[in-house]
Amino acid sequence: MPVQIVLLILFAALLHASWNALLRGGADRLWSMTVMCLAVAIASAAIAVFLAPPAHASWFYAVLSAVLHVGYNLFLVRSYKVGDLGQTYPISRGSSPVLITLAAALFAGENVTTHAMLGIALVSGGIISLAFNKRRLAVPGLPYALGTGLFIAAYSVTDGIGARLSGAALAYTVWMSALWGVLMPLVYIALRGTRSLFTPRPGFATAFTGGLVSLLAYGIIIYAMAFAPMGAVSALRETSVVFAALIGHWFLSETLTLRKFFACAVIAFGTFLIG
Repeated sequence: MPVQIVLLILFAALLHASWNALLRGGADRLWSMTVMCLAVAIASAAIAVFLAPPAHASWFYAVLSAVLHVGYNLFLVRSYKVGDLGQTYPISRGSSPVLITLAAALFAGENVTTHAMLGIALVSGGIISLAFNKRRLAVPGLPYALGTGLFIAAYSVTDGIGARLSGAALAYTVWMSALWGVLMPLVYIALRGTRSLFTPRPGFATAFTGGLVSLLAYGIIIYAMAFAPMGAVSALRETSVVFAALIGHWFLSETLTLRKFFACAVIAFGTFLIG
């Protein structure tokens, strides 16, 4: 994998951990997530008008991905309601690389080398180990965290295929993101009503900025998937848990132990094997 792609993915990982920390620290996470999606929709539509639409063959995948992203949003919000960033985030992110690698092999015909597979296994194992506490997996929202991981795997493979069929990864990203950004507010309105969404409240600017950051982070990942194996890109992206552990410690007062440092070292070695 070219070094510039590796650096782009690591930058995206930092951005991803940052917006998840913003979401975890919010008071009303469903509202914050919906405002993030509004920002995604507005920014994506503004960019889309300057781009030619992606190839027709990719539209099915764009719509499917938008629906899967809404499911991911709902599960992520629910998991953060009952779990810490340092627990929920590693499980949801750590469960996805192996699933993505298998799905990419089945549906996209990708071949995975021994080194890459070992690296993906180390990254996944290191990430999941971050969620253990005294040899026990102490996460109240474990089903939601694992469900989030399944959605991540599903939309990642969908977007990897869609980006390759689109002929233009950037156009695919903004059109898919615009669809996703519109669907999530519709779901929120169905659950809570229009007034609840548009009533002014503190935290709007923070959530809106978080949405723009999330769009940039995922756009980088889709771009990378157009030029590198999906499983390897996904595993490198999941190094965001290293950044999440540090952000959780510095800004959310979460504990950062020697065991977590060791898990981060395992992740770093796995990243080296993949790269």
